[in-house]
Amino acid sequence: MSAAGLSTALTQLQHRKLLTRQQLRKYSWLPDVLRLKNSIVARILGPVLTVTAFSAVVAYAYDNGKPVTLTNSVTPLLAVVVSFPLIKDVLCDPHGRKLFGSLTAQARNLARLIWVQVALPPTDDTTGKTPSTDITPLQLHRRKRDALKLIISFVYAVKHYLREEDGLDYEDYVSVIPESFLRSHSRLHSSRNSISTGYHATSDHGSSPGNSRSAATKRVRVKRSSDKIPTAKTPLIAGEHRTIDFKPYTDVSIPFPLVIAHELTRMIFTFRRDGLLETVGPAGMNTLNATISGLVDQLTSLERIANTPIPKSYRIHLKQCVTLYLFSLPFTMVRDLGWATVPIVTVVAFTFMGIEGIAEQIEMPFGLDECDLPLDRYCSDLKEEIDYIISNLPEGGVGSYGWDDGEGDD
Repeated sequence: MSAAGLSTALTQLQHRKLLTRQQLRKYSWLPDVLRLKNSIVARILGPVLTVTAFSAVVAYAYDNGKPVTLTNSVTPLLAVVVSFPLIKDVLCDPHGRKLFGSLTAQARNLARLIWVQVALPPTDDTTGKTPSTDITPLQLHRRKRDALKLIISFVYAVKHYLREEDGLDYEDYVSVIPESFLRSHSRLHSSRNSISTGYHATSDHGSSPGNSRSAATKRVRVKRSSDKIPTAKTPLIAGEHRTIDFKPYTDVSIPFPLVIAHELTRMIFTFRRDGLLETVGPAGMNTLNATISGLVDQLTSLERIANTPIPKSYRIHLKQCVTLYLFSLPFTMVRDLGWATVPIVTVVAFTFMGIEGIAEQIEMPFGLDECDLPLDRYCSDLKEEIDYIISNLPEGGVGSYGWDDGEGDD
C-alpha cells in the first residue's frame, strides 16, 4: 500500500466510531446511567442535597458523642408504606398513550370504511328500488376526500383541546381542515381568517392569532363546581323560592372536536340520503356511526385525564411521608454505619424523590415537555397515512384490484 493510501486509511479509522451511542445502549446501561439531559436529577437535586446535609449533621453529632440514635424497627414499615403509592403512581401512568392509540385506530377504521363503502349506487338494478343520483364520480371523490380530512382534523383538534389551545389559528390546521367545512361554519371561518394571511400577523386588536378564541370552541378546564353556581334555596328546606339566574353562563361553548364529530355524522347521513351507501345498507351506516361514536368516547376518556389531576392533598401527604422517612433514616443508621450513613441516605433520597418527581411529571402527559407524549408526531403520522389513502388507494366500486376493466374479477 502506498503512503498516501495508508494515510487515508488511518484518517478514516480515526474518524470511525467503533461503537455508536445507539449501539452501546443495546449492550450497556452506562449511557443512560451517566445521562443528565431529560432526567429528573435537576429537579430533585436541591431536596436531595438538603437530606445529605442533614445526614452529615447527624453523623457529626453522633461522632461527637451526642445521643442521636433511634430504633430501627419503625423505618422499614414506613418505607413499605411510602414506596407502594410511589410505584403505583408511576405504573399507573395515565392511559394517555393507550387512549390516543385507540383514537388513532378509530380514525384509521373510519377513513378506510368511508373510502371503500361510500360509492355511487349500482346502475344494474332492474327492480327500480335502487335510488338514482346526479352526483358525478368527481363530486363523490371530493366529498369523500373532505370526510377523510375531517377525520384528520378531529385528531388534530383533540390534540389542541387537550393542550388547552383555543381557536383555529395553528399552522397544522392549514392543510387539514377542508374549506367546505369552514364555509358551512362561518363562526369558525371568521377565526381562521388570519390563517390565510399569515400566522405571524397580529389581529385587529393587537393580539397574536394563536391567542384568538373561536366562539364555537372551548378549552379543557376543570368542571364548574357547585360553589360557583348562584345561591339558591330549596323551597322544601328553606320555605322560600328563589330562581337561579343563568345569565353568567349564557356564553356557552362546545369543544371543537365535537363540532367536527357533528359534521362527520351529518356527512354520513347525507351519504345515506343520496343513496351512496346502498351497497352496504343500514348495517354499513350503523358501523360508520358507531366508529364516530368511538372517536367521541376516546375524546371523553382523554378529557377525563386532562380534567382530573391527582388531588393536592394526596400529593402533599405523599411528600410529607417521604420527607419524614428520609429525615428519620439517618438516626436509625448512624449507630451501625457512622459517616457511611451520608452517602447511603443520599442514594435512598435520590431514589424516593426521583420516583415521586417522575410520578408528578406524568400526571399530565399531553403537554409540550420532552417527557410528554409526542402528540405532534402521532398526528402527522396519521395525516400521512390518510393522505396516502386519498392519493393512492382505490375507492369502492372500481374493481377488486383497481379500475374495473369490464371483464370481471377473475
